Amino acid sequence: MGQEINPQLQTMIDNMPAKTGKSLDEWYGVLAASKLEKHGQMMKLLKGEYGVSHGFANTISILFRQQQAGGPPAETDLVAQQYAGKKAGLRPIYDAVLAAVEQFGTDVEVAPKKSYVSLRRNKQFAIVKAATQKRVDLGLNLKDVEPTGRLEGGKVFSGMCTHLVKLTAPTELDADVTAWLKQAYDQS
Repeated sequence: MGQEINPQLQTMIDNMPAKTGKSLDEWYGVLAASKLEKHGQMMKLLKGEYGVSHGFANTISILFRQQQAGGPPAETDLVAQQYAGKKAGLRPIYDAVLAAVEQFGTDVEVAPKKSYVSLRRNKQFAIVKAATQKRVDLGLNLKDVEPTGRLEGGKVFSGMCTHLVKLTAPTELDADVTAWLKQAYDQS
């Protein structure tokens, strides 16, 4: 793939033959032979005809499409795309979150995805997403913390986080938000 693979993805790829019956390269062959182009069509094929679980089908489809396109986009490109155009004014908020996290330690992994950035240590502790043209959503994974005011609770980002803080300016990343972010980091 040319780029360093994050450890969670590498574990999934390593477990693929035992969990799905085929290696990633073998699944690439299945998808290439199918001549399908759309992600949803590939998912339907893998889940329906081969009984592959949703998570593995999604991963196989994404990686196959990236391979066909010449590899995944560079991480800097992903962040630049998220904060381009009408969302360009939100970049200082993202930069402030990263600056705060850098103070926690050198073990933070910043992993940009297509529409958000995952912050991980031993596991994901936060997600930063340019949610609207005027707001960045900071998802946090906090154990045993009750929602209060700015710290909203619930299934945030489809259950990938437990809490949400909405930020509209870098100055809103105050002592409270930084403390919640640090707590999520410490718990990961």
